[in-house]
Amino acid sequence: MSYDTVREQDPAVADALSGERRRQNDTLAMIASENHVSEAVLEAQSSELTNKYAEGYPDERYYGGCGHADTVEQLAIDRAEELWGAEHVNVQPHSGTQANMGVYLAMLEPGDRILSLELEHGGHLSHGHPANFAGKTYDVEQYHVDPETGYVDYEAMREHAEAFDPHIIVAGYSAYPRDIDWEAFREAADAVDAYLLADIAHVTGLVAAGVHSSPVGIADFVTGSTHKTIRAGRGGIIMCHEGYADDVDAAVFPGGQGGPLLHNIAGKAVGFGEALDPAFEEYAQQVVDNAEALGERLQEHGLSLVSGGTDTHLVLVDLRDSHPDTTGKDVEESLEEAGIVLNANTVPGETRSAFNPSGIRAGTPALATRGFDEDACREVADLIVEVVDNPDDKQVTSEVDDRVDELTDEYPMYE
Repeated sequence: MSYDTVREQDPAVADALSGERRRQNDTLAMIASENHVSEAVLEAQSSELTNKYAEGYPDERYYGGCGHADTVEQLAIDRAEELWGAEHVNVQPHSGTQANMGVYLAMLEPGDRILSLELEHGGHLSHGHPANFAGKTYDVEQYHVDPETGYVDYEAMREHAEAFDPHIIVAGYSAYPRDIDWEAFREAADAVDAYLLADIAHVTGLVAAGVHSSPVGIADFVTGSTHKTIRAGRGGIIMCHEGYADDVDAAVFPGGQGGPLLHNIAGKAVGFGEALDPAFEEYAQQVVDNAEALGERLQEHGLSLVSGGTDTHLVLVDLRDSHPDTTGKDVEESLEEAGIVLNANTVPGETRSAFNPSGIRAGTPALATRGFDEDACREVADLIVEVVDNPDDKQVTSEVDDRVDELTDEYPMYE
């Protein structure tokens, strides 16, 4: 067997990897679900654990040779329990979606009822979209945000729950910029004897740091992603009361997955360890402060924000008021040419399609990781507006790209 480097063994892949490293270093990552992990997490995820099968759980494996694998997974579990104050944690889900699948498999039967937020209002595919396994397997109805305020309408949600009588209510979202009243969901779930699932995929790190309210201890199940605001290895996580532990673990393995991705779990362990450092709280607060500064400056330029602002790591811009003839996809493509990478996104009351929607979603986790503060994010807002106002002006695009180059040099990603 050859143990050559990627460059020696496969130049085409090496070129793509080198290109991606340059792309990340030379652009501003503002997709709200993206972040930059530390080089320690990168090292853990590229470790020899990629070679190891370890079906089962620590001290209960189906294969031999799992001693070090057990150590790593138990470290990830213990650190997660400390970070979020959870009674039981499963770190094996390959993604946030599969974490949700684990809860559904554990507690629901096909055809059972799920009440969740509409996708165009900030929900997620795995909460029951017809194209997703959840929508194909379960009977799903969806609540909405108030069209006037952009906030979840908790009273309407509860009335919907009482009419629909769901088996599980899902709270927690992928494009909702406000803090969530977990107790209001708890009361609605109790009123109809339903389970409550809190999906904190986007705000996992903000919850760990205490800059976003926590559903742990309120919801029956808390799921999340481990590579977004928490900056750990890529994957998912499930937290629950101890009484549900056996059902959840069995639903993840062997119910929905085979062998765990131990190299990713190693990345989770390292990232969770980093998040236990008091400096992580400062980072998470900076993420929120940056998003607030970004949103306020965008509003000063005349752009409309869904809900009028943000409490979290993201802003959701509705372009229909200020730029009715411009789509989110137009802006996404123009900004990418200028070195700013964010995504087109649907907005409440969407009048276009999900493929070419009316809004853009911009997040600050990766910018804060690079060291951007509020002033830097205000300047980024200025650059975004330059492109939004002049999407077809190549000179403007070039000038913004030049300034992005200066900013990325000033705030390098990896030395």
